[in-house]
Amino acid sequence: MSRRGGEGPGRLEGSARILALVKLANVGIVMVWGFAVTFVFVRVLPIAEFQAFLLLVAFGNFTISAEFGLTSIIYARLRRHWLGRGPGGGLGSEEADAAGGFRLEEMGVLFLFLGLLVGAALLILCGALAMGWLETRMPLLFLLFFLSACLNLPALLAKRALAAVDGNVLWEMLDCGRRVVTIGLLVAMLGGMDPRLSVALQLAVSLAVIAYAIGHVHRRLGMERRHWLAFRVGGGHVRAHYLRDIGASAAFTLSDIVAYNAPYFTIAAVTADPRPMLLFDFFFKMSRSLSMLVRAMVEAALPRITRAFHAGDVVRLRQLLGRALAAALLFAGMLAAVLMVAGERLFRLLFDGRAAIDRADLLLMLLGLGGLTLLCVSVYVQAALGRFALLLRRSLPFLAGSLASAPLAALLWPQRFDLAFLALYAATLSGAALLHMASLRRLARG
Repeated sequence: MSRRGGEGPGRLEGSARILALVKLANVGIVMVWGFAVTFVFVRVLPIAEFQAFLLLVAFGNFTISAEFGLTSIIYARLRRHWLGRGPGGGLGSEEADAAGGFRLEEMGVLFLFLGLLVGAALLILCGALAMGWLETRMPLLFLLFFLSACLNLPALLAKRALAAVDGNVLWEMLDCGRRVVTIGLLVAMLGGMDPRLSVALQLAVSLAVIAYAIGHVHRRLGMERRHWLAFRVGGGHVRAHYLRDIGASAAFTLSDIVAYNAPYFTIAAVTADPRPMLLFDFFFKMSRSLSMLVRAMVEAALPRITRAFHAGDVVRLRQLLGRALAAALLFAGMLAAVLMVAGERLFRLLFDGRAAIDRADLLLMLLGLGGLTLLCVSVYVQAALGRFALLLRRSLPFLAGSLASAPLAALLWPQRFDLAFLALYAATLSGAALLHMASLRRLARG
């Protein structure tokens, strides 16, 4: 079985620069898709329905993030397995089991886990709709959109598995095509397409892309149908050899999920005014865009960063970390310039003029985005080095500040709750960034 990527995408896999450019191009399309979701749904839904839709999106973000870093762990294991394959194909199942190495049966267990996670979240959503906790006159649309969003879980596994078998560029091309088609289907709603039909077609497109990607992994690894169904064997191997890694990564991921998404719920709990929710949603979209750009650049540098770290080359590691931070801050500066010039118009366009944003709001958002930039570089680098226990400790102050920002703002300055919330949330991100910079400084010193 050949280890080459094949023609086309396979030839591009070895260049870090080309890989970074491909990832950045796809990040751009993902950002357009994210804005298109808001741009379209704020126009096709009444404002009360749109507020409920934002809560649905937040719950979807919780669910998508609840894989607890499992796909990152499987990437590391599958990557070691793939790189260690010799002409004969590497370790057999018994040898892999004895050595604690990767077994093909693990893939089926992961898909089962992700399927159960989506199923449990869907049951919770159905209960919330039935009990009136999430009020909407369009339950089918909400359910279809939620399922479409949750497909990002198996899509993430497909992405990491393809990356492990030298399929980074192939995945980026597939995902780019998927996003372009779904953007077209979103825009079609503005032309009169039934939103339920649009979202159902988006669901079908995502399923087709994921199936193709997993089929490619299946062929590259020489898997058989039995490997996907051997849940007992795969589950036993997972429990025996990397349950501790899953526990550490799960605790950090859960803390991160709550910290980033909690304001959607705490704002809704303390005020019925839609403006603070729209302000946070705008900040959240900006932060997601920035973090995706930073992730793309850091991921392109990670092979060299991890190589320097494991080789004990402190000088090289310090140099690479400095470059990563500089590139991330460059992106943050560019986004800041865009927001200062066009932020008010972008906000008005995005939310169909249903609320306004002023310079004070934008300045506080820029402060928060600056802190977020430094935090992201630290998280992406240290997660790649497996420092989950340290990341968990660093995430707890951010979690506490995120949960407390809205209630404290309502208590301290109820007349300007929106401004007080942004100030507290930006201060939280800035403080968390300082803690992460201290960790990176110690890392760079060896």
